[in-house]
Amino acid sequence: MSTPEFWNDKNKVKEIMSELDELKNVCCFWEKINKEIKDLYDLKDIAILENDSLMLNDIECDFNKIVEEIELFKFKMQFDKKHDINNAIVSIHAGAGGIESCDWAQMLTRMYSKWAYNKNFTVEVISNFSCYETGIKSISMLIKGKYAYGFLKSEIGVHRLVRISPFDSNKRRHTSFCSVDVIPEIDNNININIEDKDIRIDTYRASGAGGQHVNKTDSAVRITHIITGIVVQSQNDRSQTKNKETAMKLLKSKLYEFEIEKKRSFNEKHYDEKGFIEWGNQIRSYVFMPYQLVKDHRTGYKTSKINFVMDGDIDGFINSYLLFKLNKKII
Repeated sequence: MSTPEFWNDKNKVKEIMSELDELKNVCCFWEKINKEIKDLYDLKDIAILENDSLMLNDIECDFNKIVEEIELFKFKMQFDKKHDINNAIVSIHAGAGGIESCDWAQMLTRMYSKWAYNKNFTVEVISNFSCYETGIKSISMLIKGKYAYGFLKSEIGVHRLVRISPFDSNKRRHTSFCSVDVIPEIDNNININIEDKDIRIDTYRASGAGGQHVNKTDSAVRITHIITGIVVQSQNDRSQTKNKETAMKLLKSKLYEFEIEKKRSFNEKHYDEKGFIEWGNQIRSYVFMPYQLVKDHRTGYKTSKINFVMDGDIDGFINSYLLFKLNKKII
């Protein structure tokens, strides 16, 4: 930063300043923890000298809080990849099974939305295609929050549901599948070259709720990248122009991730890990009947508190996966 030419490149300045802020946060945290521990030791000496058991109990509580802070700090230090700090674009697609899978996609949408709200993150729907009866065929959401992608990349894969179907009059047990895909939102400063000849832009009327204007004008936008076959769409805004901007941003993120994926080995491939939306490829099972259990098949982490999980309490699965990948040193 001390060199004159440093300030000539605005994009570089932004990147370095962001890195500097993160390093400052680390140093400030460590200085704060050291001071708090020193103060507690001083208070402990006083409490022992005065034989004050109440003060000793308070000191122990404060010490346990510091330990929790340090554990959380250590956990966040795992987020050392370039885009871990970014917002996350989460896409959920219903598998075969009609209304059962569409309902499962809607349940997963609610689960991730609740998780985001619990983290004080914000959720914006980019596109939403409803099932003909009920539920969701596919949905893309932008989850905005620090390290949203770092957390949610653990959710990439096929999610399997086993339950007594509320749509089956004979009350039989059904199995449904949905795929979850997560990519980082890429900053506009990232240089992704997209030529007009390489894309096809289609406009259409948005489906579902959104008011008369949304449903009666061709405001929704679908962009197909001809070379890779990647398709993105946006329909959440009334303005076709804004939907096009959102779709282009989504396409840039997908193309960036596509290029990164090509450089990884076969076993680390994000899309290979996701697999087909069918039996045998699931990363996690959610069993409502005949017993209640949610189990991650990669890490072995499981819980019977299925209602808590569906209300967004998935941190246990996220944490266990990140530690699992850290131990394998391939994250």
